[in-house]
Amino acid sequence: MTGDGARDTSRPPWPAGAEAAQQPDWATHPAYGPSCTVLESAPALVTPEELAWLRRALAVVAGGGAVMLQLGDCAESFEETDAGQVRAKTAVLHALADEVADGTGLPVLRVGRIGGQFAKPRTRPHEEVGGVLLPAFRGHMVNGESPTPEARVHDPRRMVRAYEASADVLRALARERDQRARHVPEFHEAQGPQGFEDGPWASHDALVVDYEARLIRTEGGRRFLGSTHLPWLGDRTRAPDSAHVRLLASVVNPVALKLGPSTTTVELREVCALLDPHRIPGRLTLIVRMGAERVTGQLPPLVAAVRDAGHRPVWLSDPMHGNTVREAGRKTRRLTDIVDEASRCKRVLERAGEHPGGLHLEVAASDVTECLGGKVDGVDRLAERYTTLCDPRLNPDQAAELMRAWVRA
Repeated sequence: MTGDGARDTSRPPWPAGAEAAQQPDWATHPAYGPSCTVLESAPALVTPEELAWLRRALAVVAGGGAVMLQLGDCAESFEETDAGQVRAKTAVLHALADEVADGTGLPVLRVGRIGGQFAKPRTRPHEEVGGVLLPAFRGHMVNGESPTPEARVHDPRRMVRAYEASADVLRALARERDQRARHVPEFHEAQGPQGFEDGPWASHDALVVDYEARLIRTEGGRRFLGSTHLPWLGDRTRAPDSAHVRLLASVVNPVALKLGPSTTTVELREVCALLDPHRIPGRLTLIVRMGAERVTGQLPPLVAAVRDAGHRPVWLSDPMHGNTVREAGRKTRRLTDIVDEASRCKRVLERAGEHPGGLHLEVAASDVTECLGGKVDGVDRLAERYTTLCDPRLNPDQAAELMRAWVRA
């Protein structure tokens, strides 16, 4: 496996004229060049063979023969990447996926927000903590969460640490996939048809272009992103002329795109054409995050535009990001709103003749109290175990309740 040559790390790693929104402010840091050089020469964390397996599985989902769960932490921590912690996270993924498989009678593709979900976009570049204005926390790849000026400095050395942490996680996932493969017969209804590799696979928001671009590798004349199996672009970085779209358009990984309430049919047709020019099932996943009150009205024209353009994407519902509220000074989400959006999204897709491909969720591996609903039956309960680094996550019981409601919808 070889890299695609040395790059000039003194210049941004994206095409001239392409904007890269939501980027760290670290280009003048003395460690910027050396950190980029380390990433340039680092081995890829995924293989082209793995990407081919995932594309085939995603094509089964796109064709209606399976469903997909993509879930995990809002923002991963550098302190939670050992094998035991990874097993705890994937255990929740498998338990929820098995429940969906039982309810739908379909195999479930299992994808984690894991092994690279170390960077977060933010609405505002600064936040006030205790009367002090500080740079916003942007994930462990960029800065630290402690509310001090020192911790909030954007430090490019964190990219190298993110790579090393991701490598630990992806090795653990690979071992788990090997163990699952040894215990699964060639064909089993719950597992899927022969060749359906259900995972667990890794995914993350391909936000920091300095990091992602320097992990592009070439094998057999084909460029692939070596940082993850399934990169996605968020609602703030999906503009057709963005550096993010150009980067993902240049690689053979399956790619995903989040669709928020500001998405227009014109923009969506343009970006889908860039990311999926050959209309290949399994290449493109579209993740709907409109908000419970908007999805019924705003999603149908987007679905029609994608279908009329000839794309066959996987359609996922992200019913969390459009339903964030503040209660008692904390960001939270109400399980009732989450269930409402997921159910409405499923019905919209079914009425349009499209397969509801599954769910994209922020779910913790422990019994957190960050979202309202279930045992978290009041605002006063939020502070009990509110441990997220960024946005509120469902706990496993809340996620299971959502799964059951989505299957019934």
